[in-house]
Amino acid sequence: MHPLATVCWCWCTLLSLILQSSSLAQETLPVLKAHPLPLSLAQWSDPSNRGDYFDRVQKTQPDYLVWSEFPIKVYVQSIEASEVANPARAQAWIKAVSQAVQEWSVYLPLQVVNQVEVADIVVRRSFLPLRATSGQRSVPQRIRAAETRYELYKKSLSNALVLAHRCLVIVQPNQAESYVLASARHELGHALGIWGHSSLETDALYFSQVRNPPLISPRDINTLKRIYEQPTRLGWATPE
Repeated sequence: MHPLATVCWCWCTLLSLILQSSSLAQETLPVLKAHPLPLSLAQWSDPSNRGDYFDRVQKTQPDYLVWSEFPIKVYVQSIEASEVANPARAQAWIKAVSQAVQEWSVYLPLQVVNQVEVADIVVRRSFLPLRATSGQRSVPQRIRAAETRYELYKKSLSNALVLAHRCLVIVQPNQAESYVLASARHELGHALGIWGHSSLETDALYFSQVRNPPLISPRDINTLKRIYEQPTRLGWATPE
């Protein structure tokens, strides 16, 4: 397992999962190379030059978490059998998460899919356990609104095995719809590649919840574009 540093417990956590293949961590990873920018990001410009928070984005085992195959397939958890009798909360959650997907699709090609097996990003509603803010038992535990995880695996592509990743996003259902939207917007930013937090309340990737959650900001997209300009090991062939 390759755990990542936790940035903030009060809003969300960023975690890596066990590699699908235990041997992958022992092998030589692909050479770092940059992918062409997706057209939507290549065309993005910020005339006001509001800057970014690229310096706060964490590198991971494959360096930057960049998607190279589009559209990115997103599965949003549907209504479960146990929720059919009283579906209102689940419906509100699905509506909010779906809106967050639509907002991000302006900047990267996203496709909502109905089968979890084919998804690159899976968004689920679930309650998250409390976690302490440090390893000391005396430190109070804090509630988290959401969590994002990724895992690495190898997949066959064009007669080669490439290093790939997929993400699991968990958003707690016991929030007002506006906060579910804010949580989903924030977590999808992580899943799309912003593996870190902003220090400004006006950014969707701000490190903590605020009373009036912000929309996706130019700084968020400036940061996302810089990430997609970076070399990564993801999407490139691994040694045989």
